[in-house]
Amino acid sequence: MLIIYRTFITLVLLFLPIIFVIRLFKKKESFKSLSQKLGYKSKKRGTGKLIWFHGASVGEIKSIVPLINKYEKQKNIKKILVTSNTASSLKVFNDLKFKKTIHQFFPIDSNLITKKFLNYWSPSKIFFIDSEIWPNMLINIKKKNIPLILLNGRITKRTFKRWYRFKDFSKKLFSSFDLCFSSNKETKNYLHKLNAKNVLYIGNLKFSESDTQKFKLRKTLKKFFHHKSIWCASSTHHNEELLCAEAHIMLKKKINNLLTIMIPRHVERCDKIKRDLEKLGLVVHLHESKKKLDFRTDIYLVNAYGKTKLFFNNCKNVFLGGSLINHGGQNPLEAARYNCNILHGPNTSNFQEIYNFLKNKNISLKVNNSRDLFKKLKYLLPLKKYSNDTKNKINSLGTMILKETFNKINTI
Repeated sequence: MLIIYRTFITLVLLFLPIIFVIRLFKKKESFKSLSQKLGYKSKKRGTGKLIWFHGASVGEIKSIVPLINKYEKQKNIKKILVTSNTASSLKVFNDLKFKKTIHQFFPIDSNLITKKFLNYWSPSKIFFIDSEIWPNMLINIKKKNIPLILLNGRITKRTFKRWYRFKDFSKKLFSSFDLCFSSNKETKNYLHKLNAKNVLYIGNLKFSESDTQKFKLRKTLKKFFHHKSIWCASSTHHNEELLCAEAHIMLKKKINNLLTIMIPRHVERCDKIKRDLEKLGLVVHLHESKKKLDFRTDIYLVNAYGKTKLFFNNCKNVFLGGSLINHGGQNPLEAARYNCNILHGPNTSNFQEIYNFLKNKNISLKVNNSRDLFKKLKYLLPLKKYSNDTKNKINSLGTMILKETFNKINTI
């Protein structure tokens, strides 16, 4: 199986110029990210102890911020390396302002490139987050006997079946981890079946993400929002913007001065989304537009990364995307920390235990379509009082999970 995989990676490298041009056109890649993915470093390692965290994208990077903050305070650690796969995650990382933590893009998983990467950075401890399993990298880490930890591991039933088709190969890969923290009980069971060692379930590390920060709106925007009845559709995927627009059109007949804030999961889609919404007769304003804000604006479309907290702080009803389509949902905890009511579709398997937690606190509601969304918002929008109880319970649980996870890691 390893030979087949390495052959496939070689083919990917052969077609890389074509793949890169397509991704460059879609604004998902840059020349800098390509060079790093080919193993060329843009930062100096320096001397001393270095530890390495790897997560696929924005959600994974956000989930480890409190853990990185703890390691930044340790004097014996001279540098922390964070790698990810997406351009959006780099933008989020740059806003975090770490002191001794640097970012590089994760290298293409070829045998030669991963060896080159490990030889240069020479980490003393490695953390992979969520479901990042890269065969060549794991095999080469194991050969170097570097402690490898899986943080917030997440394996769905579908993913498990896929891995289990190649039982012997999968067991070899998952046995590479010296310690595994599962994000839910289902994953713990799957990790045991895949031959992972030292599997623990303490809780989902996403509960311990950084405390809320206060973000200030521009004066003109704050004044504009003050006169509006606002709800937010966040982390939306293809087709969900149109479903939210349908709900907006129905709500507009019932609620005066309605404004819908839309924050797509992939902001490079904003130009197309804007055109699609305007075809429905809606007035759309882009967040980073220099045009004057029209009071008739229906949709305030956010075309920049890292802005969700700014709007959650000024909007108390949030629909979380990736849930009305077959995607598995997006993490609702950030919105919950701002005491927002959370609406979501039926597909929330990516964060099922978190949604169950929120449902038990009576702050998350399931909707099945645009009419359902309209009905729930018609009830919620006129309400004015919200409790801080949810935020306090999330922070208390998150503090416990972070403390126990950190202590267990340090036993290695």
